[in-house]
Amino acid sequence: MAISQGLCTSFKKELLEGTHVFGSNSFKIALYTNTASLNADTTIYDVSTAGQVATANGYSAGGVALSGVTVSSGDGVGFVNFSDATWASSSFTARGALIYNATQGNKAVMVLDFGDDKTSNNSTFTVGMPANTSTAALIRIT
Repeated sequence: MAISQGLCTSFKKELLEGTHVFGSNSFKIALYTNTASLNADTTIYDVSTAGQVATANGYSAGGVALSGVTVSSGDGVGFVNFSDATWASSSFTARGALIYNATQGNKAVMVLDFGDDKTSNNSTFTVGMPANTSTAALIRIT
C-alpha cells in the first residue's frame, strides 16, 4: 500500500464542470495510516476505505471540517488554501490525508503524503497548511 501526494485527477475534471465551489461547499480532511492506498486516482472519500485512522483516541471517521478557505490569484496562478486542521487530545499515528468535498458527495480533492508516520500522544495533532501564496498554497492552478 502507498500514499502518493497530488491533486486527484477527478477533481481537475470536476473543476472544469463547476462541481467544486470553494467558499460555499464544505471541505473535510480525513487521516490515513501507512496501510492506505491513496493517489491521484482516488475519486471519493469512502468510510470503508482501508487504512483510515481508527475511530478512537480523538479521531472520528471522516476527519474534520476544513475552515478558513481562501481563494486567491496572483503571478498567473489561481490558488486555494485552508486553515490548519487539528485534532485535540488525540493519540494516533497518521501517514497521510485526503481532502474531500463533503457537499458534493464526498468527491476527492487532494491526497497528502506526510513523508513518514506522524504521531500524537494525548496531544494536539495538526496538519499544518502552507502559506497562501502563488508558489506555496496547497492547491494551485497554473
